[in-house]
Amino acid sequence: MFRVLIGGVISLAIAMGVARFAFTPILPAMQSATGLGTDGAGFLASLNYLGYFIGAIGAGLVPHGRVRTNVFRLSLLLNVASTAAMGIDFGNAAQAMPAWSVLRFVSGVTSAGMFILGIAMVLDTLARAQGERWAGWLYMGVGTGIASSGLFVALVGGRLGWTGDWLALGAICAAIGLLPALWLTDPPPAAHASHAAAPTAGAGKADGKNGASSALSAPLLLLTAAYFLEGGGYIVSGTFLVSILKTDPAMAALGETAWMVVGLGAMGAGVFWAAVARRVGSWWALILAHLAQTVGILLPMTGSPTAALVSAILFGGTFVGIVSQAFALGRSLSGGASAKVVGTLTAVYGLGQIIGPLPAGMVVARTGSFDSALLGAAAAVVAGAVLLAAGAWIAGRRAEERDPLVRPKIS
Repeated sequence: MFRVLIGGVISLAIAMGVARFAFTPILPAMQSATGLGTDGAGFLASLNYLGYFIGAIGAGLVPHGRVRTNVFRLSLLLNVASTAAMGIDFGNAAQAMPAWSVLRFVSGVTSAGMFILGIAMVLDTLARAQGERWAGWLYMGVGTGIASSGLFVALVGGRLGWTGDWLALGAICAAIGLLPALWLTDPPPAAHASHAAAPTAGAGKADGKNGASSALSAPLLLLTAAYFLEGGGYIVSGTFLVSILKTDPAMAALGETAWMVVGLGAMGAGVFWAAVARRVGSWWALILAHLAQTVGILLPMTGSPTAALVSAILFGGTFVGIVSQAFALGRSLSGGASAKVVGTLTAVYGLGQIIGPLPAGMVVARTGSFDSALLGAAAAVVAGAVLLAAGAWIAGRRAEERDPLVRPKIS
C-alpha cells in the first residue's frame, strides 16, 4: 500500500509540480531571453490547460486493469519528454511559438492522464487496504514538485539559463519517474468493483449521514460548477505569480522564493484540509479554503513583500486542499466512483483553466497592470464559494429529510 502511495506522490510531483507549474518560475527568464509577451505566455498556459481538459476527458474513459496501467505509463513517458523538450533552443519567441504550443499541449494532455489515473489507482488501492486515512498525503506530491522546481530555478537557474532549467528538470523527472512506472498498477476489474463504493477519507460528512447520493444530484452539480470557477480563478495566480512580483520593484526579489513558499504551503495542504473536513465537513472546508484563497489572490495588489509571502502561503495552502476535498466530496456524492468523478471534476477544472489565463494575459498586455486580472480571479473564486454554500444547504436539507434527528454541520 505505502509503495503505491509513494509512487502516487512522485507522479503528482512530476505531472503537476514540474510539468505544469515549473513554467511559472521559468517564465520571467523565458520572456527576457526570447521576447515572449504576457499575452503569448497566457496563450501557452491556455494551450496547456486545453490539453489538460482533453486529457481529463480521455482519462475518464480508460478501462480498469492493464489498460489503465499502460496508459498511465505512456502518459508518464510523454510528460517527461515534453518537459525536457521545452529546453530546446527554437530561437526567439516568434520562431519558437509553434513548437512551444505543441509541447505545452502534450504536457497538458499527459499531466491529466497521470493525475487522474494515478490518483484513481492510489485511492482504489487505499480503499482495498482500508487505508483511506492516508489519502490526504497523496497530494503532498503537488507541493513537493512546486517547491522543488522553484528551489532548483532559484539556485541554479541563473547558471543554466531557462533552456538548461527545462532540460535538467526533465532529466530529474526521468530518473524519479521510474518508481511510479514500476509501482503504480491497477487491480483487475473484479477486485476493483468489490470496493468501488468505499468512501474517501474526510468525505464522510459530505451529505449528512454517509454522503452517498445520485450521480446527477443538485449538490454534485453545484460542486462541479464551483470547481469550474475555481479552475478559472486560481490559475491566474498559478500562471503569473512570479511575473506579478517581478514587475513590482518592492517585491521583485521574492519571485522564485515566493514560488517555493507556494510549494511548501501546498505540501501539507491535503492533510490539513482533510483534518478541517473531519471537524466541519467537506462542504465547509471547501468554502473556507475558497475564502482564504481569495485573500491570497488579492494580497499582491498591496505591493507589500510581507503580503506577497502571505499570499504565496495562502495560495499554496488552498489550491491543493480544494482539489483534494473536491475529489473526496465528489467521490462521496457519486457513491465512490473514483475515476469517473475525478475525471469529470478535472475536466471542468481544466475548462476553467483554459478560459482564465487568456483574458488575464490580454488585459495585462493592454493595461500594463495585473490588478484587473487579480480582481477578476478573486471574483470567480468567491462565486464558487457561493455555489458551495448553496450545495451545502441543499445537502443538509436532504439529510434532515432522510433523518430528522440528523443535524449536520453543513446546514
